[in-house]
Amino acid sequence: MSKALEGIRVLDMTHVQSGPSSTQILAWLGADVIKLEAPGTGDITRSQLRDLPDVDSLYFTMLNCNKRSITLNMKSPEGKEVFTSLVAGVDVLVENFGPGVVDRFGFSWERLQEINPRLVYASIKGFGPGRYAKFKAYEVIAQAMAGSMSTTGFEEGPPTATGAQIGDSGTGIHLVAGILAALYQRTHTGRGQRVQVAMQDAVLNLCRVKLRDQQRLAHGPLTEYPNSHFGEEVPRSGNASGGGQPGWAVRCAPGGPNDYIYVIVQPVGWKPLAELIGRPELADDPQWNTPQVRLSKLDKMFALVEEWTEKHTKWEVMDALNALNIPCGPILSTKELIEDETLAELGSVVEVQHPTRGTFKTVGCPIKLSDSAVDVARSPLLGEHTEQVLGEFGYDPARVGELRAAGAL
Repeated sequence: MSKALEGIRVLDMTHVQSGPSSTQILAWLGADVIKLEAPGTGDITRSQLRDLPDVDSLYFTMLNCNKRSITLNMKSPEGKEVFTSLVAGVDVLVENFGPGVVDRFGFSWERLQEINPRLVYASIKGFGPGRYAKFKAYEVIAQAMAGSMSTTGFEEGPPTATGAQIGDSGTGIHLVAGILAALYQRTHTGRGQRVQVAMQDAVLNLCRVKLRDQQRLAHGPLTEYPNSHFGEEVPRSGNASGGGQPGWAVRCAPGGPNDYIYVIVQPVGWKPLAELIGRPELADDPQWNTPQVRLSKLDKMFALVEEWTEKHTKWEVMDALNALNIPCGPILSTKELIEDETLAELGSVVEVQHPTRGTFKTVGCPIKLSDSAVDVARSPLLGEHTEQVLGEFGYDPARVGELRAAGAL
């Protein structure tokens, strides 16, 4: 079976998480992704958060599957010569350096266009042009500056970061969309173009419903929120859904830190839910039987639900609620996720063999295409494919040896 991006060659100059998460998806979809790394050290995450000495960390291996690695000293004249050859022969260049770094190597967008007019040059930065342009950005900084932290947590508590990497991997997903759009447009124009995604913009896009609610505040309190007080800003509202259907996380047996289930109470679900929890009289009680009256006492409603759920495990509650078509989802711990048989069967969590690490688990490709199956392969060792890749770009073994002797590789 052919791959969706078969024939597309990507030069991957990214590091850490935001960029590698993007290029890994391109590799999963069939692109030939060549990861360019500094000789000797490579991507900094190879050695960060190591659980085994002198072995590539899980941080690196889980973000760089299905790629090939070459080493190149971009500060040497010979390295710049090799880089020029690589740029001339690829379709996409991806980087997430700080602003201006690639320019300082001597490869501005104008210069890159001269080398390869069909090149799609994709970049991730912390912020767009303007006041914040030169600021450093990391995962939680992006969450802080794009509305996520200010709206996450409980009303009386501090702003809270989410465990989902919406700043890094969330931005990577946005960059994939931009790269694919640019490649498609190139089929009509014959020209490449710049693709830029700012981490702040990506998180802001994911927080758009909170900007929706900010504007709705001008017309009064947000009735679907459980908060008792509303000021000039969208408040933190704990586990409330913040949408048209109220939801909350309620405790289950046996009472462990993740023994909770998230339950959404739609209008059609109130009667069967009332009967399930042993309060059938509330189904037709005018104090409870409409969304409007329940909105004023969501805390009491979910307390009633919790009185029932606390007597059952989250799995038992999930089965009972789904049988009644009541939306719900158990809070799954990282241990439960990595051991989940269904996720393994779906390829959402996969097991990979690595030559120095052994077996490890990682996420599978979240994008499923009917005519382009994804096989998750291990991440490359540092510089593992240098000779192979340079051979494909016209460098014979003798010249590769000279470049290595000159410190370019």
